[in-house]
Amino acid sequence: MTTVKKLSLEEIADRDAIRDLVDAYAFCADTRDAEGQMALFTEDTLFRVFMDERQAEPDQVINSRQDLFPVFDNLNTYTSTMHFNGQSKITLSGDTATGTTYCFAHHLTVDGDNKNLMVATIRYFDEFVKINNAWFFKKRDLKVAWVETKPQHS
Repeated sequence: MTTVKKLSLEEIADRDAIRDLVDAYAFCADTRDAEGQMALFTEDTLFRVFMDERQAEPDQVINSRQDLFPVFDNLNTYTSTMHFNGQSKITLSGDTATGTTYCFAHHLTVDGDNKNLMVATIRYFDEFVKINNAWFFKKRDLKVAWVETKPQHS
C-alpha cells in the first residue's frame, strides 16, 4: 500500500509551476516561438542533445540561452509538430529541482504529394532553478530513445 505524502502549498505551487514550464517548452516548440522557448532557460543554461540515449557523449552541446535559437528555429523545417508530454518525476530541493519527463515528439514533413511522419520518443533529464519566484531550465538533456519514420496517407 502506498502512503500519501503531505505537501505544503508552496511545494504544490512549485511542482505545478515546473510542470507548466515543461509544457510551455512543448507549446513554444509547436507554435514556432523560438524566443519564448529560449526565455524558459537561464542565461547560462546547459542544453545537451543525445540522438541515442545510450551514448555517453552528447551529439550537441549549447552553453547559453542565446545559442539555443538555431536549435529551436530548426523546427521550422517541419510542416507541423506536436509534442506530447507524458509522465514526469520531479524532486524539489528549495529553489532547485531535478526532473525527468517522457515525450512523444511528432514531426510532419510534406514534399509535394509525399508526407512523412517522424516520431521521436524522448526522455528529458532536467535541472531547474527558481529565480525571482519563477522556475527556469538550468540544464536540459534531451535523450532520444528511438525514432520511427513512416509515410502518411491522407
